[in-house]
Amino acid sequence: MTDPSAPPPGSALARLVEALGPDAGRKGPPPVERWNPAYCGEIDMRIAADGTWFYMGTPINRPALVRLFSTVLRKDPERYVLVTPVERVGIVVEDVPFLAVEMAVEGEGHGRQIAFRTNVDDVVQAGPNHPLRFERDAGGGVRPYVLVRGDLWARATRALALDLIALGEEETRDGEALFGVHVKDAFFPIAPASELSAS
Repeated sequence: MTDPSAPPPGSALARLVEALGPDAGRKGPPPVERWNPAYCGEIDMRIAADGTWFYMGTPINRPALVRLFSTVLRKDPERYVLVTPVERVGIVVEDVPFLAVEMAVEGEGHGRQIAFRTNVDDVVQAGPNHPLRFERDAGGGVRPYVLVRGDLWARATRALALDLIALGEEETRDGEALFGVHVKDAFFPIAPASELSAS
């Protein structure tokens, strides 16, 4: 019996899965930064702002398939691409490719450690190698992001964003009072402290 959620035979999706081989994704992300196959154009794949992956307008409902594709995702200067040893295809990413869906915090202040799990089961520990960044949305709210690998970021869910901002404290850097989060002896600014006192 065939799997109804499997990629259609001969489709771009099926070709990518075949090119990756049966062990793809089982030993961690492959070295996509070292692969440089020819660019083969765009395929009709999109990662929505809520983290849902779509192929030809239909959500990909197989978590294992989404995880597999996430391991061969790369951010090139001009676009996001899925890369195999034999081809490179462009996809659309509405915001960033991943969501941070779980957070674990240990310690406080300069000794604080924060780890995140993404919606595709990457686990990263925030710090100098996996920095946090905070952006303002159109309504003035704060959206936190953590770097997963390469130039691929995960946006914290709303619940995690509130928990993360609750860890913030004020610190003066280069004569400016900033509100931000300490993680592993690094400080990640959220906003100037003056903005908070004015609100």
